[in-house]
Amino acid sequence: MDLMRSEKMTAVQLIIPVESARRAVSYLGQLGLLQFRDLNADKSPFQRTFVNQVKRCAEMSRRLRFFKDQIHKAGLMSAPRPVLQTDIELEELEIQLAEHEHELLEMNSNSEQLRQSYNELLEFKIVLQKAGGFLVSNKSHVVSEEIELDDHVYSNDDYADTTSLLEKEMRPGQSNQSGLSFISGIIVRSKVLMFERMLFRATRGNMLFNQAPADEKILDPVSSEMVEKMAFVVFFSGEQAKTKILRICEAFGASCYPVPEDITKQRQLTQEVLSRLSELEATLNAGIRHRNNGLTFIGSQLAKWIDMVRREKAVYDTLNMLNFDVTKKCLVGEGWCPIFAKTQIQEALQRATFDSNSQVGVIFHAMDAVESPPTYFRTNRLTNSFQEIVDAYGVARYQEANPAVFTVITFPFLFAVMFGDWGHGICLLLGALFLLSRERKLGSQKLGSIMGMVFGGRYLLLLMSLFSIYCGLIYNEFFSVPYHIFGGSAYKCRDATCSDAYSVGLVKFQDAYPFGVDPSWRGSRSELPFLNSLKMKMSILLGVTQMNLGILLSYFNARFFHNSLDFRYQFVPQMIFLNSLFGYLSLLIVIKWCTGSQADLYHVMIYMFLSPFEDLGDNQLFPGQKLLQIILLLSAAVAVPWMLFPKPFILKKLHSERFEGRTYKMLGTSEMDLDDEPDSARKHDEDFNFSEVFVHQMIHSIEFVLGSVSNTASYLRLWALSLAHSELSTVFYEKVLLLAWGYDNIIIRLFGLAVFAFATAFILLMMETLSAFLHALRGGEIERSTTNRTTTTTNTNRTTVTCIQFNPVDHNHFVSGSIDGKVRIWEITGCQVVDRTDMKDIVTTVCYRLDGKGVIVGSIAGTCRFYDISSKLLFFSLLI
Repeated sequence: MDLMRSEKMTAVQLIIPVESARRAVSYLGQLGLLQFRDLNADKSPFQRTFVNQVKRCAEMSRRLRFFKDQIHKAGLMSAPRPVLQTDIELEELEIQLAEHEHELLEMNSNSEQLRQSYNELLEFKIVLQKAGGFLVSNKSHVVSEEIELDDHVYSNDDYADTTSLLEKEMRPGQSNQSGLSFISGIIVRSKVLMFERMLFRATRGNMLFNQAPADEKILDPVSSEMVEKMAFVVFFSGEQAKTKILRICEAFGASCYPVPEDITKQRQLTQEVLSRLSELEATLNAGIRHRNNGLTFIGSQLAKWIDMVRREKAVYDTLNMLNFDVTKKCLVGEGWCPIFAKTQIQEALQRATFDSNSQVGVIFHAMDAVESPPTYFRTNRLTNSFQEIVDAYGVARYQEANPAVFTVITFPFLFAVMFGDWGHGICLLLGALFLLSRERKLGSQKLGSIMGMVFGGRYLLLLMSLFSIYCGLIYNEFFSVPYHIFGGSAYKCRDATCSDAYSVGLVKFQDAYPFGVDPSWRGSRSELPFLNSLKMKMSILLGVTQMNLGILLSYFNARFFHNSLDFRYQFVPQMIFLNSLFGYLSLLIVIKWCTGSQADLYHVMIYMFLSPFEDLGDNQLFPGQKLLQIILLLSAAVAVPWMLFPKPFILKKLHSERFEGRTYKMLGTSEMDLDDEPDSARKHDEDFNFSEVFVHQMIHSIEFVLGSVSNTASYLRLWALSLAHSELSTVFYEKVLLLAWGYDNIIIRLFGLAVFAFATAFILLMMETLSAFLHALRGGEIERSTTNRTTTTTNTNRTTVTCIQFNPVDHNHFVSGSIDGKVRIWEITGCQVVDRTDMKDIVTTVCYRLDGKGVIVGSIAGTCRFYDISSKLLFFSLLI
C-alpha cells in the first residue's frame, strides 16, 4: 500500500447470470471494493429493469418508518441489538411487515374509537356533576349569579322587546310563563370567553350562562394532548334561540349532552355512566397492553429489518445500473476496483455462484477504459479521520499526492501550538484513552451526532493531546503555572535586595534553560513582549514551512505524471516567489535568534520594497544583505510573469502541432462521421480554448501571489490563539483559584475550586479545544490550497491490438496500433497511455525510428504516416 498515492485502479467487466445477480451484488457491496458505472444513465428511474423491486423496498421503508413513529409515540425504546431470529428472505419480510401494519392500524382504529367513547362518557359525567347544581338553582327560581358583558347596550325604544331573561326571571309571576329551556355541554377552557360573548350577542342578552371548571383534564383526540375544559349550562327561551345556540356550540367545537331535570334520573344516569367508564377503561388498558406487546416485538427486530431493507434497496439500485445481454439471461456490468482487490472480488463472486446454486459462474475480467479512474485511498482506524479532513476540502485526483500523509502530523501539531499547556494536554489524553479503552463497546452502539463525531476522531484526539503536552513543555505551562522540570533557572538575584524581584536585579549565572521557556520569565515585566515575539516569529516559520510543503507536493505530482510544464512554469516560479519574500523573512528570524541582533525586521522588510538601494545601517544582520535583498526582489518580480505567460502559449503551440493535419481523412475509410468520433481531432480542437486557458492561468497566478501574503498573515492565528489560551488560563488561575485560596474559609475555597474546575473543563478544554481545532483546519486548508492539482487522463484501448513495438532506446515505452485506428504511446511503469493519435483506418504496422525519436505507421488503406516524438508526444510530420 502506497500511502503517498491512491490505489492503482483497473476497469473491470462482469457478466452475471440473472439467478445469481442479486446475491453477487450483495456480496460485492459487503466487500466494498468495487464501484459500478451506470450503464443506464440515459434512462429515467421508472424505465429501469428492477424498478418494481425498488418500489417494494421503498414501501417497506415507509412501513418501517411508520413502526418507528408508533414506537416513539408509545414511549417505548427500540432494542439496540435485535433479538436473535432466523434469517428471512425479502418476500417473507414484506409479508410480515404488511401483516404487522394491518394489525397495528386495526388496533389503532379500535383504540381511537374506544378512546372517543371514553372521552364522551367522561365529558358526560362531568356535565352531569356540574350541571346538577345549576338546574337545582333554576328549579327553585333562585338566581345565584348574574353575568353581564360590557359591550351590550340597551335601546330605550325597544326595551320591552329586548328585556333580558334574567330580569324576567327576577320579576314576580313571570317565571312560569317564560318557558325556559337549557342546553348543557362542555368546551375547551381557552374558548369560553369568546363562546360566552358570541352567545350573548346572538341572543341579544336573552340567556343565562353558567360555567364550572372540570375536575380533570381530558385527552384531545386531534392533538393527543391533555386539555382543560369547562362545563356550561345555557338557559334560554324559544326555539329560535335554541337553534342559534346549537349552531354556535358546533362552530366552537363544544360537545352538548342532555341532562334530565329530575335529580333521581340524574343520579341513575350518573351511575350508568360511571359503570360504562370503568368497563371502557379496562378495555382500553387491555388494548394498550396488547398493542405495546406487538410494538415491543417489532422494536426488537426494527434495526435488523431497517438494515436489511436498506441493503436490498441498495442492491436493486445497483442492479439498475447494469444491462441485459442480447440473450436476456445475463446482466453485464462495468466498474472500477483496486488491483489488489481482484482476488477478493473473484472469491466473493464464486461464493455468490455457489450460494445461489447457479450452473453458470460469473465472468469477471479486466477491461480497458477511456475515462480517468476514481480515487481510492486505503485507510485504517488511525488515518481515517485525517483522510476525511482532507477530503472535506477536496478529493485528490487519481494517483495525485495525498496530503493526508502529512496531515497526520501537521494537523495535531498546529493544534498543539495554539493549545500548548501540558496540564490541559493530559486532560485531553485521559479523554482519548477512555475512548480507546471502550473502543469495541462504543463502536457497536448507536451514538449521537456529537458523541459519534468525537468517537470517530479518537485517534486524532490522542495525537492532539500528545502534541499539546509537548508544546506545553516548551511553553513551560501547567494550567498556566511554570515548573522547574528540566533543572534550575538560568537567572538569579544579584543580591539579597532583589529576593522578590522578577526581572530587575536578576542576572544570568549559568547556561540557558535546557528545554523550553525559562520559568523566570513568568510574571516578569518583559514576559508578554518576549512571548509575543517568540510565538509570532515561530508562527511565521511554521507557516512558511507548511506552504513550502504544499508547493513541494505539486512537484511530486508533476514528476509522477511527467508534466514538465507544471514543473518549469509553475513549481519553480512559485518556489522562487514564496522564498524570495517570506523565505527570506524566515531566514532573518533564524539569524536574529542565533546572533542576538537588535535589528528591526519590520523596518528591513518594509524598506526592502520602498528603498531597496539604501544602506541598512543598524538593521544589517550579515554582510552582503543589501545585494541579496535586491536579487531576491528582482527574482520575485520575474517569477510573476514566469507563472502567468509561458504556459498558456506553450500549450497552444503544442496543441496546434499535435493536431496538425488530423482533420483530414480518406473517403470511404470509415463509416463513422468525424463529428461523431469521440476522440477525433476536430473535437479536441474545439475543446481547446486559448482565452479560457489564459484566464485560468491568470487567476491561478494572482491567487497564488495574493495567497502567499494572506496565508502568511493567516498563520499568525497560531500566535494569537496561543496567547489567548495562555492569558485566559492565567486569569482563571490567579483571579479565581488563588483569590479564593487567600480566604481562610473552607466554603469559599471549595466554591473557588468548583468555579476554576468548571471554567477549565467547559471553557479551556471544550470551547478552546474547538476553537483551536477550527483554526488548525484553516491552517491545513492553506497547505492543501498551495498543492497544485494536476490530472492525467488514461486513454486505453477497447479493441484488439494489431501491432506493437518497443522503443529501441527506452524500454519503458512502446507504441501500439489497433483495429479502431488509434496509435498509442504507452508507459510501462505508470500503466498508462502517454499520447495517442487517430489514423481513421485499421493500423496494420508500427515501427520506431532507430533513434527512438519518431514512428512510422501503416494502415490497411495503404497510407503511411510519419510522426516525430518530442517529450514523449506524437507530432504529425508527413503523409504518403
